Amino acid sequence: MTCETPNATITVTAHHTLAEIGEEVWDACACPEAADGGRPNDPFTTYRFLKALEDSHSVGPRTGWDPHYLTAELNGEVVACAPLYAKSHSQGEYIFDHSWAHAYERAGGDYYPKLQIAVPFTPATGRRFLAKPGHEKTGMSALVQGAIQLASNNDVSSVHATFCTPEEAAAGTEIGLMHRITQQFHWLNRGYADFEAFLADLSSRKRKTIRKERRIANEFGGEIETLTGDDLRPEHWDAFWRFYQDTGARKWGSPYLTRRFFDIAQEVLRDDIALVMAHRDGRYIAGALNFIGRNSLYGRYWGCAEHHSCLHFEACYYRAIDFAIKHGLSRVEAGAQGEHKLARGYLPAECHSLHWVRDPGFAEAIERYLEAERRAVDQDIEILTSYGPFRKANIEEQE
Repeated sequence: MTCETPNATITVTAHHTLAEIGEEVWDACACPEAADGGRPNDPFTTYRFLKALEDSHSVGPRTGWDPHYLTAELNGEVVACAPLYAKSHSQGEYIFDHSWAHAYERAGGDYYPKLQIAVPFTPATGRRFLAKPGHEKTGMSALVQGAIQLASNNDVSSVHATFCTPEEAAAGTEIGLMHRITQQFHWLNRGYADFEAFLADLSSRKRKTIRKERRIANEFGGEIETLTGDDLRPEHWDAFWRFYQDTGARKWGSPYLTRRFFDIAQEVLRDDIALVMAHRDGRYIAGALNFIGRNSLYGRYWGCAEHHSCLHFEACYYRAIDFAIKHGLSRVEAGAQGEHKLARGYLPAECHSLHWVRDPGFAEAIERYLEAERRAVDQDIEILTSYGPFRKANIEEQE
C-alpha cells in the first residue's frame, strides 16, 4: 500500500510474522530509548514480548488474534510500525465494544472481522504507532492510512487502536479518527522514600486500614517474595501457571496465554518481570505477575491455590507500590477495572483509544455516544478522586 503524507510517499506493508520484519528493525521503532541497553518505556511493544505471544501460539489464526503487523517504509528504510491484528471477537481487549458489535449486526452488518492495533491481553497505556525519532507524525499518518486501506480493501467493518498515548489520541483526532476515553486506577509516586512515607499522605482512617490489611495478609503462615531476572526459575512458572489457569477459567472461560508463553518469558523476558509469589509449607499458594517499564510497573495477572484474607491486596497492590518506590518508578498501572483499588492509593486515570468505522451512519452514531461517554467519564474521575484515601490537600496537589 502506498500512502501520501504532506512531505513524502510512504509504502505500508502488512506482515503475518514478526520474523519478516526482524528484531533490530522493529525495536528501532518500538523502543529507540532502549538502544543504549536501558529499559524500554514499556516492554509490551518490544519485539521480544510480541514474538513471545506469537511463538507460544497465544496469538494466531485460531485464537481470534491473527497478526498483520504493519511497517511504513520511506526511501528504503522502515521508519514506523504497528502491532495490528485481525480480530474475530472482542475478547482480551479491555476497551469494550460488545454493544457496538451487537448494534452493527442487528442492523444487518458484519462487525467481525475488525482490525485492532493493540497489545493482546494487555490493558496498559503505551505507543501504538511506533516510529523512529523524527518520524512520529508522518509515521502515524501512514500507519493509519494503511490500516484503513487494508480494512477497506477487505470489507472489514472497523479499525481500533486501544490504550494509545494521550499524544497519539490528540493526533488521531486531528486526522479524523474517533476518540474514546475510559478509565483505570493508577498509583503515582510523589518521590516517596518508603511505604511509610506514602502512608503519611493518606487520611488517618485509610492509613490504619492499609496497615491492618498488610498485617492480616502477612499472617497467612508463610512468606512473600518478589522475584525478577535470574531469581526467576522454571518452578516458579509451574506454580504460577496453575494460578493463572484458575483465574482465566473464572474470568474469561479459558486462559488467553498458553503454557509455552511462560517458558519463553523465562528465556527472554525475565528481566522485564517482577513476580510476587507467596509460599507456605514448602509450596507456592499465590502469585501476582508484573512487568517493569522504564518509569512504570504494570500489574497483569493474579491467581491463587488457597484463599487467605487480604493476600490479594498485599501481592497485587502493596508489593507493587513497594517495588515502585524501591526502584524509583513513577507509577503503578494496576490493570483494568476495580474501584476497590481506590481505597489502596490508586487514583482514577484516563485511558485513550482511537476508532474508525467504515459505515458513515454507524460512525456518526458512535461519535454521539463517545461524546456523552467522555463527559460521564470526566465526572466519574472527579467524583472518584474526591473519595480517594489521600488527605484533601494531597489530592489537590496530584490533580
